[in-house]
Amino acid sequence: MTTSTEARQGTPSGYRILNEADLRDHLASITAVADELGGPPDRWSITEVGDGNLNLVFIVKGTSGGLAVKQALPYVRLVGESWPLPLSRAHYEHLALTHQGRLAPGLVPAIIHHDPVLALTAMELLEPHIIMRRGLVAGTTYPAFVDHVTTFMARTLFFSSDLALSAAEKKEAIASFAGNHALCKIAEDLIFTDPYRIAEQNRWTAPWLDATAADIRADLDLHVAISRLKLKFLSSAEALIHGDLHTGSIMVTERETRVIDPEFAFYGPMGFDIGAVIANLLMAYLASAGHERTNGEREGFERWVLATVEEVWTEFARKFLALWRGEATGDAYPVSLFPGEAGAARLETERQAYMARLFQDTTGFTAAKIIRRILGLAHNIDFELIEDTRQRATCEARALRLARSLMVDTASFTTIGAVTQAARELRHWEPEF
Repeated sequence: MTTSTEARQGTPSGYRILNEADLRDHLASITAVADELGGPPDRWSITEVGDGNLNLVFIVKGTSGGLAVKQALPYVRLVGESWPLPLSRAHYEHLALTHQGRLAPGLVPAIIHHDPVLALTAMELLEPHIIMRRGLVAGTTYPAFVDHVTTFMARTLFFSSDLALSAAEKKEAIASFAGNHALCKIAEDLIFTDPYRIAEQNRWTAPWLDATAADIRADLDLHVAISRLKLKFLSSAEALIHGDLHTGSIMVTERETRVIDPEFAFYGPMGFDIGAVIANLLMAYLASAGHERTNGEREGFERWVLATVEEVWTEFARKFLALWRGEATGDAYPVSLFPGEAGAARLETERQAYMARLFQDTTGFTAAKIIRRILGLAHNIDFELIEDTRQRATCEARALRLARSLMVDTASFTTIGAVTQAARELRHWEPEF
């Protein structure tokens, strides 16, 4: 019999890649799944949506309900069998979703079934939700998004940090995710290394960005800055981070938000998650010009995006600090060291300093996430769906210019308003190609 430990360490005996018929038979054998779908299995519709970089994803609908079913492949789907990848990522995704569902109920999909041997998870089907990135490309605004995503980040990050956990609890939690190093390695290479050197899988909008890509490969100031960020990513186990919290990992309606796909989860720097959200919003803003049919038609949408960038940080900081003031039970900053009014005031000053440091981390990681999406392997449809390649490159060049400034001159950006102002100033900048 294959144990859960063996399943996490490699390809377990009994694993197979499911086709439609296999999946139908497997799901029919699980009572909770069959009850959720309703009706006889031969009436279930099964569609493989095929839009993920790593996994198989099926939409299964019965007579009374539906499910999203995700199966990990033993390789990176985007590349193929030449890039093997352990199935254990399904275990870590399940572990992360369970943790996030407990801390941020209603903001992640509910899990109906998990099979560690098949590396398969059946979860709540999110309808009529769409991938947020697609909505942003269309110019749609989401009024509930800020409240939901900042609640998700504040609660999942705070309650997995030393501010909420004892040292023993934190160390055990770190250990439970330490085996997810293969997914971490992808981030370490694709985000922090490959865009700054010649790498086989790099690509960009050629020939327009050829010179820009070469400049970045020769920019030692930028290389120092990204190396410092990589070191923080490698060594700062601040909290359990989602690890891939971009607008392609968030599903939305006007009133609801769900965070999906936490298979990159591990204990890392908090600013990485926050920066990922902000980076993708800034890319949506700077890509917006390429989706205009008439000049200025998306001005309202662009104002909303920049306001959302500002609110993501300010609301996250407000909620995180409220948790720190009211629910700090961890071993960091023990209250006994800060007695009386003077102590309380000094601790509050330190909280503000902590948030200032976190904002600097967030700014740097924002830049790193922008650069990798333009010069690395996996790109964003925000830019990719701009058909005119010169216009696309113009939008991307603006984003790259912003990212370099954020990364190299991080200390000069002391407020989120300074970040949005820099983006606003670059919105009409014309690069020389």
